[in-house]
Amino acid sequence: MKVDVMIIGGGPAGLSAGLYAARGMLDTVIIENGGMGGQIATTDAVENYPGATPDVTGPQLAQRMREQCLQFGVTFQTEAFKGFEKKGQTIAVTTDHGVHETKTLIIATGAQPRKLGCKGEDEHRGMGVSYCATCDANFFRNRHVAVVGGGDTAIEEALYLTKFASKVTVIHRRDQLRATRILADRAKSNAKLDIVWDSVVEEVAGDGIVQSVWLKNVKTGKITEMPVDGVFMFVGQAPQTQQVANQLTVDSRGYLVTDANMHTNIDGVFAAGDVREKSLRQAVTAAGDGAIAGVQAIRYIENMIEA
Repeated sequence: MKVDVMIIGGGPAGLSAGLYAARGMLDTVIIENGGMGGQIATTDAVENYPGATPDVTGPQLAQRMREQCLQFGVTFQTEAFKGFEKKGQTIAVTTDHGVHETKTLIIATGAQPRKLGCKGEDEHRGMGVSYCATCDANFFRNRHVAVVGGGDTAIEEALYLTKFASKVTVIHRRDQLRATRILADRAKSNAKLDIVWDSVVEEVAGDGIVQSVWLKNVKTGKITEMPVDGVFMFVGQAPQTQQVANQLTVDSRGYLVTDANMHTNIDGVFAAGDVREKSLRQAVTAAGDGAIAGVQAIRYIENMIEA
């Protein structure tokens, strides 16, 4: 297979990039290892994507994005991305199906929330277990939720959740927060927020939906059950850069470094969405990145032709 634009990842960034590239009359293929939609496809309701109808689900929104791509001629392939090699003006992309050639490559592999790894976590994902307060806080109005973690992200999200929940309990395995002092002070002074120190979540329990968490005190070994309506996990994210981190520039956390136009350190290779170093990881920002990457791919190829 030889194309103009090859996009790795079928989330909002990849789908948006595909839409713009194909509308620019480029032969475009999106390669995804599994279902389309990325993290948004695991979200039951989408309330913060501009223009989304009140009843739209994440899978429905992802499907509509895919349909738009198909309307403009994007080809979809289900393959596992293994890596790439730049050969002159051609990029050789290796997947589990072989080697493909493309003029431009857009990495939109996203980032996955780091799982806590406790019992019941996977079974209750989307049913009370969440990894995004911005996405799901509204579903927990006037309810008691737990936040797992003690870093800046965990405390920022916990403070955000206090605008919705009746009570927010931060569960932290140490006896002091890792968050910056200003955030820690805000957390400690918030009347709707309390902190359970020196504790880890052993199990998320419930009958279909989350009803409680079982906690273990790391100093005493004591096990206790705490009733909650939801659990937000903030123990970090893992950018999906394993196949390219030895070629493309990454930051200290492993995210791909680009300029404002999604260019990486290799000509013709772009990155977009949650895999990229940025301040906000949401479907809307991923789609914006993808649009820029798609347009930049068009311009890159136009310059190749003119040269």
